[in-house]
Amino acid sequence: MSYCLKERGIDHLVVEKHRVAEEWRSRRWNSFCLVTPNWQCTLPGYPYQGGEPDGFMVRDQIVHYIESYARSFDSPLLENTMVSMLKRDGNVFSVATPHGDYTADAVVVATGGYHVGNIPRVAERFPPEIAQIHSSDYKDAASLPPGDVLVVGTGQSGCQIAEDLHLAGRRVHLCVGGAPRVARRYRGRDVVAWLDDMGYYDKPVHEHPSKDAVRAKANHYVTGRDGGRDIDLRRFALEGMQLYGRLRDVRGTMLSFSPDLAANLDQADATAERIKDAIDQHIDARSLDAPTEGRYVPLWKPPKERADLDYFVAGIRSVIWSTGYRSDYAWIDLPIFNGRGYPSHTRGVTAMKGVYFLGLPWQYTWGSGRFSGVAADAMFLAESIQGTT
Repeated sequence: MSYCLKERGIDHLVVEKHRVAEEWRSRRWNSFCLVTPNWQCTLPGYPYQGGEPDGFMVRDQIVHYIESYARSFDSPLLENTMVSMLKRDGNVFSVATPHGDYTADAVVVATGGYHVGNIPRVAERFPPEIAQIHSSDYKDAASLPPGDVLVVGTGQSGCQIAEDLHLAGRRVHLCVGGAPRVARRYRGRDVVAWLDDMGYYDKPVHEHPSKDAVRAKANHYVTGRDGGRDIDLRRFALEGMQLYGRLRDVRGTMLSFSPDLAANLDQADATAERIKDAIDQHIDARSLDAPTEGRYVPLWKPPKERADLDYFVAGIRSVIWSTGYRSDYAWIDLPIFNGRGYPSHTRGVTAMKGVYFLGLPWQYTWGSGRFSGVAADAMFLAESIQGTT
């Protein structure tokens, strides 16, 4: 946003609560890496410039990329400054910070959509001797106490953290939800490359079958670790990872699970296969030269749905809640939210003149909340701001 405003000569200030790229520094685990190839990092005026365009930047490389980007055009940054209140003050907006208040003709809220780790109330039923953290606080296997680890949730973070623990030799108990999966590669290319060619990342939200509801759906799980590969929970099960359905309840030392493990695994696989179907159709329709490839064959099926487990007897001493996030806009005193407290907007433009959002999941396209699509959204907002100031 700063780059696009500066390019148009619009005076502005970027206020950052901590440091540039703080979310990547402090709320990602040590082995974290991108799940989309580096070539998709196309910030405005600063495409990926490293030597591994088909690789996947790890956490510290991502931080360096963002820091370098800010320096490249001398973004007017005010770091270590928390905005405690945003409100309307006559014909301008008032922005309150511990170092003084600022006024502005327009404000862009670029805080993303993942603010506070969502931990369900059932977590209160575990005793204090069981260590509990949200996935955003996980660092590595060594930072957890000895014993088995229960991971709840199989979105991108849950699956990758379960893999990280598994590779570190920790015994993992994974509660499998309804998140979809995607293959890493298919017919000679990264699946992301196929989807990019097919225009999936540029498809507007109003053209998606689920419309606005897609914003609340979990992303497909896959990993860029060690050059990129599938995350196959069935293979993990063969290697000793314990899989269960959704966590339903905690009573004393007993965990109870929904009988949906097989259905959730099948559903995730079906999504991956449907994506392959679409790629096949794309290849055939354009007579593209691509190698043929056999389809996925399930490596393991649950022999029996486990209904409950005594976590103390099983040796579980830690719980990682990979159960998503909730938004926190309590600091914004403006009538711009819907009944669920989510910003009401069209392509990031709210009904209140001068208030905009950037970086929300599916803000306009699938690429909106990613390095690949945020540039287009920022340029659109900059043009909107330029036309009204």
